[in-house]
Amino acid sequence: MESTVDEDDGTFTNISLADDTVDGESAVLYTKQENELSIMNCDIDGDMENQVEMEEKTRLINQVLELQHTLEDLSARVDAVKEENLKLKSENQVLGQYIENLMSASSVFQTTDTKSKRK
Repeated sequence: MESTVDEDDGTFTNISLADDTVDGESAVLYTKQENELSIMNCDIDGDMENQVEMEEKTRLINQVLELQHTLEDLSARVDAVKEENLKLKSENQVLGQYIENLMSASSVFQTTDTKSKRK
């Protein structure tokens, strides 16, 4: 197919070497306006694609932000649980030492020497 530009009116003329027909009519000549309309249709399609892409990006950004907030909440919860764990370990050590002291002071838990009782 051969394309030329008519310098006088700025329109394009396509000359087909094959038998190009559209709906039984020859589709040999296309004006600059028809080409611009086709380009505008592509721009509209492109704008719609861009809009869809922007909506998808916005959705993904919102999802990332939500996940970041969830991660922050979970990190804070983990820190709180660690502090509680340390506090409970300390309390357990104190209680364990207290129980040991009670057992050593009580005669019920004293070891008996069997040799000294026989004599």
